[in-house]
Amino acid sequence: MAIGNHRNASLVVDRKAIYHNIHEAKKRLKDNTDLFMVLKANGYGFGATEVAKVAKKAGASGFCVAILDEALELRRTGFDDPILVLGISRIQDVPLIVKEHVSVTVSSVEWLKNAESVLQDNHISNKLLVHIGLDTGMGRIGFQTPDELSKAIHFMNAHDNIEFEGIFTHFATADSKDDHYFKVQFHRFQKLMQVVKHRPKYVHVSNSATSLWHAACNGNMIRLGASGYGLNPSGRELTPPYHLDSAISLVSEIVYTKKVKKGRSIGYGATYTADCDQWIGTVPIGYADGYSRSLGGFYVLVNGQRCPIVGRICMDQFMIRLPEDVQPGTKVTLIGQDSNQKITLQDIADYCHTINYEVTCDFSRRLPIHYIN
Repeated sequence: MAIGNHRNASLVVDRKAIYHNIHEAKKRLKDNTDLFMVLKANGYGFGATEVAKVAKKAGASGFCVAILDEALELRRTGFDDPILVLGISRIQDVPLIVKEHVSVTVSSVEWLKNAESVLQDNHISNKLLVHIGLDTGMGRIGFQTPDELSKAIHFMNAHDNIEFEGIFTHFATADSKDDHYFKVQFHRFQKLMQVVKHRPKYVHVSNSATSLWHAACNGNMIRLGASGYGLNPSGRELTPPYHLDSAISLVSEIVYTKKVKKGRSIGYGATYTADCDQWIGTVPIGYADGYSRSLGGFYVLVNGQRCPIVGRICMDQFMIRLPEDVQPGTKVTLIGQDSNQKITLQDIADYCHTINYEVTCDFSRRLPIHYIN
């Protein structure tokens, strides 16, 4: 028997908003510049499969993911488009990678040598598609010197079972007003590219921030992540050159209300004590859903009014102070708009001292996603 969803809480994702954001980015690209939609972490929490469908309609020609399993999920749901795994993949997975026609990131000659041995040992005739990662200052993965890069290119050119499909780097401060370090990284990238005599199919450096504020550096492909979901990758520091439509909201409902007397405490640790008689409502979401425990003291919207969160947020529930008694089933807006009041992802990120897309990535899969438009 199929088990349906019975949560009185859900994420609401607006396909039209996602389409707008991707389409706006795509139409600003130069001719012959591809857009790959970044779908890692279940599409930043928006649902990778559904976002992929919208992205294709909006002009995306491929996808980026963080790990092989995310690429395989897209393959198993029917996508045959180019997919690039941005992280380092395991050598033992090379046969599967080739079989599923997935492109991988490579950061060392040793990895290439080991992968080529696996191809030989398994008598695999199809090519392994490789994007060379360059570490120009992000400090995660990638070749750092022209000598290392030259060895890698020479090895790939000497082996027909490896295709040098792309080369890229990632900027650490593209979302900052201070562009000094960005320029340092771009100079290093140009120096490394001097040893690439025959450029591969894809040369890409632009994440969302770079495509928004340093579009001249785009190369012939961009990796659109946060901004495609309507998220400003700089938070509040920089203003995007075009409007980004917010694509997600989070709603629930009141499941229980009670009037508590002055002096009564609420929640774990008894951190909140009523300073007068007041109405308290319970909302059936908690940190197990990705609604951070650090949001204690923040607020939600009920009937267009701000209602403060009182006490500590529990794993599955939290409590709010209500201006009056309300009926169970009354809508609660945790992210989104209610009448003239609005709570944005950035508001939550600011309160939690983090970035807006960490908030969405933290939403757990037990929160159902309802798609509109």
